[in-house]
Amino acid sequence: MNEEVKLIPIKSIRILNPRFRDQKKFQAIIQSIKNLGLKKPIKVSLRTAQEGDEPGYDLVAGQGRIEACLALGFKEIAAIVVSVSKQDRLLMSLAENIARRFPAPMDMVAEIQRLKGEGYTNLAIGEKLDIDNSVVGGVITLMKSGEERLVQAAMQNRIPIGVAIDIAKTEGAEAQKELLKAYEGGQLNQFSIRTVRRLLEQRRVLGKKPSRGGGGKKGTGVTADGLVSAYQREIQRQKAFIRKARVFDAKLVFLVSAFRQLTQDENFTNLLKAEGLLTMPKYLAEKAASQ
Repeated sequence: MNEEVKLIPIKSIRILNPRFRDQKKFQAIIQSIKNLGLKKPIKVSLRTAQEGDEPGYDLVAGQGRIEACLALGFKEIAAIVVSVSKQDRLLMSLAENIARRFPAPMDMVAEIQRLKGEGYTNLAIGEKLDIDNSVVGGVITLMKSGEERLVQAAMQNRIPIGVAIDIAKTEGAEAQKELLKAYEGGQLNQFSIRTVRRLLEQRRVLGKKPSRGGGGKKGTGVTADGLVSAYQREIQRQKAFIRKARVFDAKLVFLVSAFRQLTQDENFTNLLKAEGLLTMPKYLAEKAASQ
C-alpha cells in the first residue's frame, strides 16, 4: 500500500462511519491542535469517479482531528493518502472506531517513559504531549515504584495523579487496593487518604493496642470499610480533642482575667505577702500582664 502525506481540502473528505464524540475529549483535541498544531496526520483513501461517487477522499482515521480543525477554521488538513478498495475503507474505518472506544492509557505512559529516557525534562514532555508536567512527574514516580495499577487508574481519570501518589506511599498492596476502592466509592478524599495512611503507619510502628480481655478476635485484614471506619474514629477523636481544648481555653481566659483583677487589689496582694506567697507561675504572670 503506497502512502504519501499532503495537504487536502477538508470539504473533499467524506466520513464513512461517523461516531459520537465525548465533548470533554473533543475540547482537549481542539486545545492540543491550537497549542501545538496537528501532530499526527489523518488517514484518507482516494475516491475515484469510477466508483460512482464524486471524486474526493474517504476518511479512514482521524474524525476528531478533522472536526477540531474545522472548529479552528482550517480549510486544509495534513493527510496520509492511501489507495484501497471501498470495502477495505469501510473495514479500516470501523476498526478505527472500535479501537478509539477502547483507548490504551498505558500507551501514553510508554511515550512519557520513552521521552524521559531520551533526556527530555518533565516540562518538555508535557508540552510535547499536551499534558500537565505534574502528571508527567507523577507518572514517572509511580512507574519507578512499579505502581502500574495506580498509573492506569490515574490515566483512565478514575483518580487524580496526586491521589495515586498518596496511595502508592501506603505500605502493602492490600491497603493500597482498599484505599483505591474507598476513593472510587466516594468514601474517602485525598485529605482523608493521607490521614488513613498516617494511621496505618502508626499501627505498623506501634502495633495494635492490646484488648482488655486479652482474647479479642483475630484481625481479618484491611478492607475499604475498615479504613473508612478508622478515618471516622480518628476524626471523632480529633473533634473531641478540639472541644476539650476550647473548654480549657475558656477556663484559662476566665482564670487569667480573674487573677489579673485580684492582683490589682492591694488588700489581696498584702494577704499574699503575709502568707509568704511571693511568686506565681511564669505563664500565668505573663498572661495576666498582657491582658
